Amino acid sequence: MKRCSWCGDDELYIKYHDREWGVPVYDDRKHFEFMVLESAQAGLSWLTILKKREGYREAYANFDPKVVAGFSDEKIEELLKHKGIIKNGKKIKASVNNAQRFIEIQEEFGNFSNYLWK
Repeated sequence: MKRCSWCGDDELYIKYHDREWGVPVYDDRKHFEFMVLESAQAGLSWLTILKKREGYREAYANFDPKVVAGFSDEKIEELLKHKGIIKNGKKIKASVNNAQRFIEIQEEFGNFSNYLWK
């Protein structure tokens, strides 16, 4: 398989490139996963985030936007101590707000995928 030069020889990057990069997504949970991960990535390398992906999956209730939308201030404080994610309060709070907006879009369009692909 021909690969983009950006993935280099890192096994995690290669797996991401070969299985996910450029592949259309229609699953709302997957869309929310990428929303959380891309927001966390700001100012960091994508590889850094990919290495923490499972930590995010655990911390963010398997990327369930309904659960994340309800995260309390206490839960946010707990996440600031989570070893598997980027410990940035603004990014964590943004993910909760994004989950709330995500649900609003789902309600308006039937699902988030409809909103993106319309």
